[in-house]
Amino acid sequence: MKFAVLDFETTGTQSVGEIIQVGLAIIEEDRSISRVYGSYVKPGTPIPPFITGLTGITDEDVANAPELDEMMMELVPLLDDVVLVGHNVAFDFHFLQSALDRCGYLPFQGRILDTIDFLKICFPSLTTYQLGAVSSHFGLTHERPHQADSDALATALVLLQCLEELYSLPLLTIQRLTELFAEEDSDLAWYFDGLLREREMETFQPEGELTFHRQLALAVGDWTELVPPREEGASNPLENISFEDYMAEVTKRLKDTLPQYESREAQEIMIGEVKTALQEEKHLLIEAGTGTGKSLGYLLPAIYQSVRTDQKVMVSTHTINLQDQLRERDIPLLTSVVPFPFKAAIFKGRGHYLCLRKFEHKINKRDFVSPREEALTAAQMIVWLTQTQSGDDEELNLNGRGGDFWETVASDTDSCLGRACPWFRKCYYHRAKHEAGIADVVITNHSKLFADVKAGHQLLPAYEHLVIDEAHHLEDVAGKHLGMQMKYFTVAHTLTRLYKDSRNGQLPALRQTLQSSGSEEASEWSGVIDRIYPDLLTVKETWDALSDKLFGLLPERSDAAAGEAGQLVTRLHPGKKPKDWEELAALENTLNLSLSDIIRRGDKMLSEMRDTESQSSSDSLVTDIGGLFKDLASIREQIRFFMGLNDENIVYWMEGSGNYRGKSLQLYAVPVDVSTQLKDLFFDKKKSIVLTSATLSVDKSFQFMIDNLGLNEAAEQDRLMTALLPSPFKYREQALLVIPRDFPSVKGSVGDARFVDKLVHSLAETAVATKGRMLVLFTSYKMLRQVYDPLKEALASEDITVLGQGVEGGSRSKLIRRFQDSSASVLLGTSSFWEGVDIPGEALTCLAIVRLPFQPPNHPLAEAKSELLQAQKKNPFMKLSVPQAVIRFKQGFGRLVRTAQDRGIVIVYDTRVIEAYYGKYFLYSLPGPKMEHMLTDQMVPRIEEWLEGGNESNIQ
Repeated sequence: MKFAVLDFETTGTQSVGEIIQVGLAIIEEDRSISRVYGSYVKPGTPIPPFITGLTGITDEDVANAPELDEMMMELVPLLDDVVLVGHNVAFDFHFLQSALDRCGYLPFQGRILDTIDFLKICFPSLTTYQLGAVSSHFGLTHERPHQADSDALATALVLLQCLEELYSLPLLTIQRLTELFAEEDSDLAWYFDGLLREREMETFQPEGELTFHRQLALAVGDWTELVPPREEGASNPLENISFEDYMAEVTKRLKDTLPQYESREAQEIMIGEVKTALQEEKHLLIEAGTGTGKSLGYLLPAIYQSVRTDQKVMVSTHTINLQDQLRERDIPLLTSVVPFPFKAAIFKGRGHYLCLRKFEHKINKRDFVSPREEALTAAQMIVWLTQTQSGDDEELNLNGRGGDFWETVASDTDSCLGRACPWFRKCYYHRAKHEAGIADVVITNHSKLFADVKAGHQLLPAYEHLVIDEAHHLEDVAGKHLGMQMKYFTVAHTLTRLYKDSRNGQLPALRQTLQSSGSEEASEWSGVIDRIYPDLLTVKETWDALSDKLFGLLPERSDAAAGEAGQLVTRLHPGKKPKDWEELAALENTLNLSLSDIIRRGDKMLSEMRDTESQSSSDSLVTDIGGLFKDLASIREQIRFFMGLNDENIVYWMEGSGNYRGKSLQLYAVPVDVSTQLKDLFFDKKKSIVLTSATLSVDKSFQFMIDNLGLNEAAEQDRLMTALLPSPFKYREQALLVIPRDFPSVKGSVGDARFVDKLVHSLAETAVATKGRMLVLFTSYKMLRQVYDPLKEALASEDITVLGQGVEGGSRSKLIRRFQDSSASVLLGTSSFWEGVDIPGEALTCLAIVRLPFQPPNHPLAEAKSELLQAQKKNPFMKLSVPQAVIRFKQGFGRLVRTAQDRGIVIVYDTRVIEAYYGKYFLYSLPGPKMEHMLTDQMVPRIEEWLEGGNESNIQ
């Protein structure tokens, strides 16, 4: 098999455009690259500037290049009897066919393969399939990205990596992949068919350290064989060892392992405070800014405490990201520097783990909604099973509709067969649960923490000591979990999984199994299923009608500040039901009755089936359907609770988007004040809880957090410690904060023409001075849109790219990657960019904050909290709005300086920080950067001077 790897650079998109450069790499049968052909091509039109920007190819480069037909005379002979390969091959293939046609050749008839398909299958955990990123991941030299010959060579090398990977997989895995594609008439299916025949001829088959079970190759054995970190009955490794001795040994080993390691004052204080809190059974609020190294700051004392007293310490993070970072970076480091064996386990929500039983069932039955796409996702997962130790979906790059596929194979409580499952000993969820059971430290996340409380502590192993990282999110997460939230699709998906049409869905699948068994009971049960179908349709129609009517209560079009792009929000008040509510309540009643009927009849039928032994073939279906009925029961309760609108301590509201109407509906019912529940569930129950984050204090005081999290009583009883750690950075030298004092102000979330004009002008000037490398934070998506186009235009001639969240498409992480990869760019972001974005070093030099991040006061939850404060005779603006905004402002500021070497500038365009009486809270809460205010036109010269190293200013 000979491959020809093709790449074109063109002047435009697929439908229109001319070829300006071609690259072709030939891979021989022995997998050697025999030649790389490259040539410029003279197009009939000038090259657009953005293509020159991307490829570096100019009109001069192609002025004397061969015409298209001259180039084709050289190219066509090279395409004889080859398999054509490309990276996103449809693009290059389209241009090839039209060039062949224009120059009078017959169309290309051979086989076509795409390296993106191969990458997805062979390397399911790659975070991106972009050619440059993939090349550097494999350590391949890709000298001139977006130049055709270099791209073709890089693609050829990537293909060879994939082929090598396919030859190292066990034969069983190749057989399963071949079966997956066999049903479609595609070149991919043809390739795998040939590969399988070739592999079956080989006498030696690689198997590695894999386990084979029920026709799948896995990287894990039985979890029942996992042993505790230290032997039963062995003496405690910390028996006579003081905390000081333990830390001295750890520090010594840290210095040996990481030559650049130096102990930081803030981290040492933190280690001491956490140790004291855990030992003396107190709660601790500790603010640790960027660069403190807070993960080690709490993990080291947690390990000591846990191993010494033989009591688990639970650690909870807000984001799965941080959980994964602890797993990949901090725990391996600690394993090598802690002088005795210990175990730290990661435990996530159940839906993050693959259920092998459901997966096996799905691929054996080819239960695919869109066969081409889902066969590819299934192929990714079959290969991933030979690599994953955890079965955790975060390791997979499931793009497109992969998320829907995952939902159907994720582990869940209601459909778990437990010990009766043929996969029980290999089960990823039970492995994680068992690991958490034998671990000293368990790392989970806030969501799972609350899910565990709601499930009566059935999910997490018992614990008395808890560390909460990113604790400034605790209140939000608590509200979401202690209240309810439901999307339109929560209901719709559950219904379609039960019954989509007479051939698709779990009930039709069960009915088919029953019919083939032909017993008397079977025909009776088939009758029950037939009677459930129309009821399910009634539920679907009623839910659609109810969603549309609820959506109709949302305001036509308000100021988009409350939510992001195009979100509509409305609050419903207990005791003040909207007019025509009876009509909606009647729909809910119909829904409730139909659901109760379905659940009653369905459950009765399923329990009869479970009592009959003969139904083994439908065992797993019965379990899954039972699970879906349980989901329906909880949906029924939640909708009733929401529509009841009868709890004064709950805020009820709805959100939706004007584009998708009723289908975008989300219902929320959240407690106004969670402090009492947090106190009852956590602070009164647990011996010690450590809460840490970079932003817990406001104006050097923790009172805001103490009030909101329910810690007042602990403080009165002297059970609460607090600590504000010194910053490890020299902020006066590393950061300059500039306020243009004559800048126009704004009312609402939309800037007037004068404001937008001044802002664009100032941002553009600054961006030129800082050579891009600038992050601009907005509080409203509308204003971001207002600035995006004019700023793009203003910077076009300077070769500075402007990237806008929500304007470009692509996820947050993709935008950040583009920002880091491009030499000069300005990134505009709203809410989610204020925190959790880590862009160290040169890539970020300037941070511009357009408005102080006050939450829109009209958001239902903010509104209800204000009412509660007013009822307590407190000032909601000072007690709620300002502290929340200060914490967010500190988060935003924290994006700038990420390491001791970073230097940068923050511009605050909102003059309220120096004019309003509350402005000082914002500035005093920062970790001490140099602050200067000046006239707008003095700003750029001052920034240039400071960047060149002049710290002193004469401007006042």
